[in-house]
Amino acid sequence: MKRLLLPVLAIGVLSVAGCANTSSMGWDVYRGSQAGTSQTVTFGTITALRQVQIQADSRAGGLIGTGGGAVIGGLLGNQIGGGSGRQLATAAGVIGGAVAGSAAEDSANRVRAWEMEIRRDDGQNVVIVQKADRDFQTGQRVRMIGSGANITVAPY
Repeated sequence: MKRLLLPVLAIGVLSVAGCANTSSMGWDVYRGSQAGTSQTVTFGTITALRQVQIQADSRAGGLIGTGGGAVIGGLLGNQIGGGSGRQLATAAGVIGGAVAGSAAEDSANRVRAWEMEIRRDDGQNVVIVQKADRDFQTGQRVRMIGSGANITVAPY
């Protein structure tokens, strides 16, 4: 019973702690540093849309998925065989768990997004990528709010 409890507990911790914060990638969420500051607004029309993915950064730098997977894999591998066979199974479990945990964390940290090419009213074309938390369409008028690396697109 004790051997079963550790993997179940570790999986629960990984599922909660391994998620990235992707809420700031949308059009309706502002960072604290943006509140109360002047934002530039420009207008334009979407000329092209492409669905892409944003690979969000892990809050723990990948340690949760890789480390947690290694621990779980090692625990599971340690339950197989005996003697030197158990040691080999444990080592294989650690390596396999680390690889699987890293892949699982990367997959959990991907966000559906839009790559929008927008023709601004001044004639300049810009491309902005943001979380696909709203439906946009080619030909739609939009507002671009912010400047530099902090621009969000909102319906007009």
